[in-house]
Amino acid sequence: MAARSRIQIAKQDIFKHLESQASRVFKLSDLQAILSEQRRGWRLAQRTTTQDFIDFLKKQGKLKTLEFPFPHRGETRYVWGAVPLMEILLTLRPGCYYSHYTALRMHGLTEQVPKTIYLNHEQHLKSQSTGGLAQERIDAAFKRKARESNNFIESQGSKIYLINGKNTGQLGVVTESVTYDSDTPVSVRLTNLERTLIDITVRPAYAGGIFEVLKAFELAKQHVSINALAAMLQKIEHTYPYHQAIGFYLERAGYRASQLSLIKRFPMHYDFYLANNMGEVDYAESWRLYVPKGL
Repeated sequence: MAARSRIQIAKQDIFKHLESQASRVFKLSDLQAILSEQRRGWRLAQRTTTQDFIDFLKKQGKLKTLEFPFPHRGETRYVWGAVPLMEILLTLRPGCYYSHYTALRMHGLTEQVPKTIYLNHEQHLKSQSTGGLAQERIDAAFKRKARESNNFIESQGSKIYLINGKNTGQLGVVTESVTYDSDTPVSVRLTNLERTLIDITVRPAYAGGIFEVLKAFELAKQHVSINALAAMLQKIEHTYPYHQAIGFYLERAGYRASQLSLIKRFPMHYDFYLANNMGEVDYAESWRLYVPKGL
């Protein structure tokens, strides 16, 4: 009873402290640290555990527990008050950011309302492969179905993917204020316009498919810098020649010849594919690219 009495006496100070935090989304370790640092000032008994503290905050205050049971390491977050989901999700992994269809919507490059959220957490830096490409390996890889992550959960009416993406040193990742699932602006980390167009070319399945990607290139025409896109593409150093697919999208979306020439500077040593497992195809000779028949 003494412990409850002391925590009740300190109630307003505890709530004020949580309200003053830069983020109102906490990991268990954050709450453990707060309790440890403030215990003496709040005059809480040593037998008051972190779980006691959490239970008190949930019953007497505005603390909620949110579970994110991803197959590859689930996460629990403790949220004080009303915090937008898009802000909470960015705490799930250090340095993660929104990409693909989610970034596409944030940039206003889709007329759809995706029910899927893509959160990208980059892999650890790996040594570059020294193996060269071979046409037969490209053909074999792209005649198979594309690999898609199974690290997703269903939450609040959306399917949330946590992608372990290629390490780019967070190239083209920016912080912007966006409105996504409400009228209230939220400050989020996401891929910029040029990086988003590259990413959805690489993984069209994460952007609603080829036709959605083409539509995005059309909608981006007045805003995207092809100079910046080309420079970024060079820095990322994808194994496969995705520049051929990007060139095709740019041409089909009606970009200027001077813009297309920036992509044509990249070498085209191999035949390539707009997407995996396309079935019947046509061949776009100027880009050495197989595309779905009739596109």
